[in-house]
Amino acid sequence: MQAHQVKVWDPFVRAFHWSLVVAFALAYVTEDNFLTIHVYSGYFIAGLIILRLLWGCFGGRYARFSSFVRPPSEVINYTRDILRFRARRYLGHNPAGGAMIIALLVSISLTLLFGLLTYGAGESSGPLAGMTAGLGKDTAHMFKEVHEFFANFTLALVVLHVFGVLLASFQHRENLVRSMITGTKPADENDPH
Repeated sequence: MQAHQVKVWDPFVRAFHWSLVVAFALAYVTEDNFLTIHVYSGYFIAGLIILRLLWGCFGGRYARFSSFVRPPSEVINYTRDILRFRARRYLGHNPAGGAMIIALLVSISLTLLFGLLTYGAGESSGPLAGMTAGLGKDTAHMFKEVHEFFANFTLALVVLHVFGVLLASFQHRENLVRSMITGTKPADENDPH
């Protein structure tokens, strides 16, 4: 018998998630060879991040930061429980997933910032060009190194995120990838949704 399905992820959250996946992948693979595509992917990601920050304050129940940002002790305890295969199921984001969202948003934002600084200092282009043009090649190179560090760090977080999604899907016997496509999850009898 199939459990009752409840809407958890609204259309904006799902569109944001998959658009960010595509845009980040596109920006990552076009790094040096296709600068125009790389830059426009970055601008698109910046717009997505701004919209997600707003939606995290004013969006639906499961999209709001207040529903999934937890204290570090709760994140650590939940992570310990999931590694022991005894973690509680959450209808929305679990504490580790919430921490991962914040880590990804911060890391992507830093990637964007240093990308804009690199573009301004190295190409005399972009919204920060007025502040960074003429800073010199060494400064532009340093900005680029930091930009690349955060891009790679973000990719590492993505790999951890996918691992966590697969682990939670296995433990709770639910397909979390499908739920990010359909927006629904099996109802939790303990959650009044």
